[in-house]
Parts: sequence; C-alpha cells; structure tokens
Amino acid sequence: MSGRTEGGAVECFRLSLAFLIAALLGPTPAFAHASDRSHVLLLPTGYYLIGGAFAVAASFLVLALLPADWIDRFWRRRLPLFAFRDATRTTVSLISFAGFAILIAAGFLGSRDPLSNPLPLVIWTLLWAGLTLLQGVFGDLWAWLNPWYGPWRLLSRLSGRGDEAAWQLPQSLGRWPAVVMFIAFAWFELVYPAPDDPARLAWVAGLYWLFTLMAMLVFGYDKWGRSGEFLGIFFSMVARFAPVERGDKGRLALCWPGAKLLTAEPLPASGIAFLLLALSSVSFDGLSKTFFWLGLFGINPLEFPGRSAVIGSGSLGLVLTFVLLAAVFLLAVVLGQRLAGSDRPLAEAAGLLVWSIVPIALAYHVAHYLTALLVDGQYALAALSDPFALGWNLFGTADMQVEAGVVAGAASAWWLWNIQAGAIILGHVLAVLVAHGFAWRLHPQPARAALSQFPLTVLMIAYTIFGLWLLATPTVG
Repeated sequence: MSGRTEGGAVECFRLSLAFLIAALLGPTPAFAHASDRSHVLLLPTGYYLIGGAFAVAASFLVLALLPADWIDRFWRRRLPLFAFRDATRTTVSLISFAGFAILIAAGFLGSRDPLSNPLPLVIWTLLWAGLTLLQGVFGDLWAWLNPWYGPWRLLSRLSGRGDEAAWQLPQSLGRWPAVVMFIAFAWFELVYPAPDDPARLAWVAGLYWLFTLMAMLVFGYDKWGRSGEFLGIFFSMVARFAPVERGDKGRLALCWPGAKLLTAEPLPASGIAFLLLALSSVSFDGLSKTFFWLGLFGINPLEFPGRSAVIGSGSLGLVLTFVLLAAVFLLAVVLGQRLAGSDRPLAEAAGLLVWSIVPIALAYHVAHYLTALLVDGQYALAALSDPFALGWNLFGTADMQVEAGVVAGAASAWWLWNIQAGAIILGHVLAVLVAHGFAWRLHPQPARAALSQFPLTVLMIAYTIFGLWLLATPTVG
C-alpha cells in the first residue's frame, strides 16, 4: 500500500513539473533594475525557466528520491572547533551602547543629509542589511552587540536585584509584543515618508532603546528579549541558519547551513506570525516599487509623487501581503496534513514547518538589500569618520570616494542579478531540505512525509518565481 502511495506522490510531482514548465514558457522578455538608483536594463526571461525548473527538479529530488536516513545523517554532521566563553559580553554590549549613543547624538546634531549622517546609514545599511547577513553566516552576534545587555546588567547589579524580574510577563502574550513592534518598524521603514531623516530616526531609535531597557528591567532581560524585543528575536531566528553552532559550554562547531533549524521546537502562533511577517515585509518592499503595483493605484511610475502620496496604499499593501502569505502558508500545511492522513495538531505542524521559511527570508533579505549594502555601505564608512560634520577624519575614510559604479552599467547588473537570483534559488532549495527534515519528524512513513510536503513545496516554488519576477520587473527609485 505504501509503495502505491509513494508512486502516486512521484507521479504528482512529475505532473507538477510538466505544468510549471509549460506555464513558465509563456513570459515575454522582462526588464530588471540593476540597483535602487534608476538603472533599467534588459535581462533574459530565461532565468525564470532555469530558476523555476531547477527549483522544481531539486524539490522533486529531495522529496521523492533521497532516503530518510541519508537526510538525517546529512543534518547531524558536526565539525568541533574550540570553546568560546562569554565573560566579556557585558563589556562588548556597553561599548555598543556607547556607539549607539554617539549615533543618536549625530542624528540630532550632525548633517541633515541621510548619506552624510551615520545614524540612518548604520541602522538601515550596516545593521538591518549587513548584520542580518552576518547573523546568517556566523551565528548570533547580536546577543553580544545589542546595546541593552550591558546597561541592563549594570543597572540590575547597582539596584541590588540581580537578574530577578520585578514583574512576571504573562506567558499567554507569547511573541505578540514583538509582532506589534515589527509591524511598526516595517511601516516606519517602508511606508513612512521620511525614515532616513536623521533627527526623526534619532527620536524613534532613542525612544525604542529606552522603552526596551525599561521593559527588560521590569520583566527581565531574557523574558522581554524572547517576547518583545523584535530585533533580537529576528536576529536569533536568522542565526539558526548559520553554519556555526555554539554549545551549552561555549564550544563552537561547524554544521550544515540550516541544520540548527531542525533542532527547534514548534513555534506558537505568535512566532509563526513573526516569521511570516519578516518574509512578507521584505517582499512587499520590493513589490511596492514595481510599475505593476503603482499601476494598480493609478500612479504613473515615471512621475512618482513620493511616499507621502502612497501612505494609504502602502499601509494596506503591507498588511495584505502578510495576510495573504499567512493564509497561503496555513492552507499549504492543512492540505499537506490531509494528504498525509495525519492526526498531528495543525499548530504543531505549522509551528515546525514555519522554520523552513528562514532560508527563504534570509535569501530575500540578501537579494533585496545587496545593492544598498554595496553602495550605502561606502557612505557609512565615510560618515562614521565625521559623525557630526565637523571636518573630522577619525578612521581615515571621511574623504573616500564612493564607487557607485559597482552597481551601475550592464556588466555590474549582470553579476548582481545573478547573485540575487542565485541566493533566492539556493534559499528555496535549502528550505525544501529543512521542510523535508521536519516532514520526517512529523510523519515517519516515507509516503506520508512526501505527500505532506507537496503543497508546501508548490508554495515555495511559486514564491521563488515571484522573487525572480521582483528582480526582473521595472521599479522606481
């Protein structure tokens, strides 16, 4: 019986492969932007075919051909390195806080130009774009670098309370405070008219730091860090993808990218919402700049009126993108459970399988912010040498010439687009591997595991094609 079911799953995948390739043969040549600086270049639509077909083939191979014990051995491999103690964590965090305080002062007192003031460049480029990438490679650096741990520990010791919290945070809250914070952060970044304005950003960042510190003093550092501090939660989720693992005793080891995801416990509803929001917000950022999206609201993309004119549509789009992604993801999980004939609770299946979103979310983050990191990262190095626009040259980079040509021209567009497309496809393939590992955890029978993954795999393939389309369609800005 299981053999016939397994054969049916294989046949379903073959039909899906044929259907998707047929669907992909239709598009006409597409245009893509090489950067966020208005370079529109012609790129071959064949990337859709290659990317989509490769994603389908890899998914089919993983789900139908690889034995379960091979995948289990693949994920369990570790290469021990050395022990790394965290005795200096407080010191590093205090230094980070001092740097943060200087940046806030620069936001109020420095240049009004967002490309000359270090605050917006550090927050939007080095932190949000750059540190996310580093978290996915080296692990949870943010646990050391965040500007709260040191001040919290110092104030806790001075008050004589130690690590004891004044109030207990209700467990029923889960990560919902962080979800609310993340929505506010995404709205400020993607919809608010002037997120790069140094003074306004200084107010927002300063108030958020103060609010978070007070919450940590009241509810405890660990409790609020796991429930309300959205940056720490986001970065820790991304760090689970990293090929560097740190054990309980501080010993480091190398593992396969994504292997740590399979050791995670099921996320609650709030954790599922948070992780899907991380992916949907980046996707909407790309979608909101496309000619297609602006055309839906009657806006001529060649005469873009600015963010102030699209606050309503931007707010609606940010929410709708999240709601649609969450609905489709839950539908895929429900259909997978029914195809497998599983009696496992939906909450458990969704809470485990949502971890497979992490490689895709990281891939989209890299692809989306790559050009900004390459160009604005140079502006950040220059601005950090003269944070208050007083003619200083602290690090010898104040007079450096920014090479915007790294993202300009046909040659640059070609290799940038290939890196971005490759990141999205690779992220999808790794997500399928992770999802398949969770499928074996939920359904030990081979046929049921394969059938349970069919709807989610189709969703991932569709999202891969959507990501490639975002890279290859005309945008403003």
